[in-house]
Amino acid sequence: MPTYAYRCTKCNEEFDIYQRFDEESLTNCPRCDAPLRKLFTPSGIVFKGQGFYRTDSRSSKKSSATPSPRKTPSTPTKTD
Repeated sequence: MPTYAYRCTKCNEEFDIYQRFDEESLTNCPRCDAPLRKLFTPSGIVFKGQGFYRTDSRSSKKSSATPSPRKTPSTPTKTD
């Protein structure tokens, strides 16, 4: 179940509550019955180590799989 944070608009009481997705959001403060505001906080995901960026898995050398530029055949020129 997700945790939601609320703050009272009158007494500034802050609290967290576990609620199911299908439950209604709280609207009134349990302490003073004033309206509540839902707080949005950043997620707690932290990426550490290698492999999380596109450049982490690539070496600094050029890959041999890269096609080399095509050479076009030279056309002979007429000499008079």
